[in-house]
Amino acid sequence: MTKEEVCARIRELAIIPAVRTSNDEDALFAAEAVSRGGLPIVELTMTVPKATQLIAHLVKKYPHMVVGAGTVLDLETARACLTAGAKFITSPGLDLEIVEFAMQAGVTVIPGVLTPSEIIAAVKAQSDFVKIFPCSLVGGVDYLHALKAPFPQVSFIAAGGVNQQTAGEFLAAGATAVGIGADLIPPRAIATREAHWIEELARRYVHTVKHLREGN
Repeated sequence: MTKEEVCARIRELAIIPAVRTSNDEDALFAAEAVSRGGLPIVELTMTVPKATQLIAHLVKKYPHMVVGAGTVLDLETARACLTAGAKFITSPGLDLEIVEFAMQAGVTVIPGVLTPSEIIAAVKAQSDFVKIFPCSLVGGVDYLHALKAPFPQVSFIAAGGVNQQTAGEFLAAGATAVGIGADLIPPRAIATREAHWIEELARRYVHTVKHLREGN
């Protein structure tokens, strides 16, 4: 899967499930469930034990799934993720070394930003997308809408506190995609192994995107 194909898939699906669990078995369960629900894409955070091994496993077992690495905080981790086969790299903040590394490697990169100055820096570094994080805690949809005015060309991803009620609002306000964590992958659903719960939530998010696009 090329970088262009990964970027196109992110734009098409518009929902990026973020998997953050206390062990790799739970993370695998969550990734498989959201994929069955219609979202064959996952951001596996580096806080998950054995995260890079799990990335390699998912990439090999599910070639149709876009497997990315989240919460990448340094260059060494970024290298390990790419070696494992990650198709995109994302961080909660802006690390220009990571952006440059991913760009040179030909891998989609999504740095986290919060301020206009950080957005400018990320764009100058040729980031594929920029993630507003934590979006819901710093003005939410109104903040994203305000940013789109001076940065209409930027592909924003809203993440941090986005839920079923606000996902469509962020997309309607100009977000290219939204990152969803616990609202799509409830810890209780993982603990009780209720895959159908996660699958149903995934289908609801897919429907939200479809409904919004059909309305436009």
